[in-house]
Amino acid sequence: MLINPDEIRETISMIQEQRLDIRTITMGISLRDCVDASGDRLQKNIYRKVVESARNLVDVAESLQSKYGIPIVNKRVAVSPISVIAESSDLENYIPVAQALDKAAIDIGIDFIGGFSALVHKGSTRGDVCLIDSIPEALAKTERVCSSVNVASTKAGINMDAILRMAEVIKKTAELSKEQDGIGCTKLVVFANIPEDNPFMAGAYHGFGEPDKVINVGISGPGVVRAVLEKHPDVDLTRVAELIKQTAFKITRMGELVGRESAALLGAKPGVVDLSLAPTPTPGDSVAQIIEAMGIEKCGGPGSTAALAIINDAVKKGGAMATSSAGGLSGAFIPVSEDLAMAEAVASGALSIEKLEAMTAVCSVGLDMIVIPGDTPVETIAGIIADQMAIAVINHKAAGVRLIPAPGKKAGDRAVFGGLLGSAPVMPISNLSCKKFVKRGGRIPAPLTSLNN
Repeated sequence: MLINPDEIRETISMIQEQRLDIRTITMGISLRDCVDASGDRLQKNIYRKVVESARNLVDVAESLQSKYGIPIVNKRVAVSPISVIAESSDLENYIPVAQALDKAAIDIGIDFIGGFSALVHKGSTRGDVCLIDSIPEALAKTERVCSSVNVASTKAGINMDAILRMAEVIKKTAELSKEQDGIGCTKLVVFANIPEDNPFMAGAYHGFGEPDKVINVGISGPGVVRAVLEKHPDVDLTRVAELIKQTAFKITRMGELVGRESAALLGAKPGVVDLSLAPTPTPGDSVAQIIEAMGIEKCGGPGSTAALAIINDAVKKGGAMATSSAGGLSGAFIPVSEDLAMAEAVASGALSIEKLEAMTAVCSVGLDMIVIPGDTPVETIAGIIADQMAIAVINHKAAGVRLIPAPGKKAGDRAVFGGLLGSAPVMPISNLSCKKFVKRGGRIPAPLTSLNN
């Protein structure tokens, strides 16, 4: 592929002025060969496998950053679901496994390690129950471990018993990190249709259909897309979609290059490029501002869902033309605390949790990084999760929920997490009860559209 000087200047502008970056290089590592009946040996096996596999991940990422001049923000690892890997061990809880993962992450210098996970969309085994029970304390006792639990799928339906249990886990996780506004919940996500190759945290885990080691790359560039649209304020929406598609293609080519080269240097298989617009709290690096650049006065106003649908679709189309291995979540993210303009829209009253829920029907994530009052009942949290799972299951899409019930905070207060996690106002929640509904338990059947063989 020939590259002309104008393209070089354009890429430099994207990096320096518009916050283009590789958001994450994530190595997926299989832990199936670490299984052992002895909990002590299991922990040692896991630590050794992670360190031996990913010891050069940070150095390789930094060398590629220097070589190509593209910032690589995060270096991460995702492992096989610990609920399965630890199930045959003699451990009574999986907190020691989380600590082994955390030590490995710290020792090799990565930002996060995902895979403290369970898949319970149709039911739970002993290992699943043990892992879920361990989550609050595991996240409280570790720095870099992330946890995900899949409670629903289009093929299986929605496990309401698991949803209610996860609502209890979320409350306890928040309480154990109350000095930091419930920050433990930022590392915990409840999923429907969870992807096996997602490079983004907190939902990354290494699926059982994956190779022993694989490199998945997450790209990002909301600021680039916003800047392009601001240069074309009066074009019609067909042209808007085309501009976003062209921009997504350019961004994704960079991710494809970095992914293939890093995999070769690390002795891993090249995996997917996740074509996601992932915002940060940095001014200008915002999906909400893309929506506003399209002509919506404030994100959350009428037309916001339609605008987000255009963005999500165009990103997928443009990105898919630039890589043979699109995967993960791929689309646009709307995490409230991590998107400065989105948090401002919440503070102004333009964006409600109900509007966010509507927007999740057309983007790549669910209700993400949303701070709610600390006294929100467990059953209400379960109801919110169930609503999101229903949207995902019916629409055959992945969706994750990260709710943070900030202890001691009420609607209108502010929770501050810092760094890429940002800060956000505490959002008001309906005080209408769904207790009787969620207490019914059982499994909401899969939709008829799941019968597509």
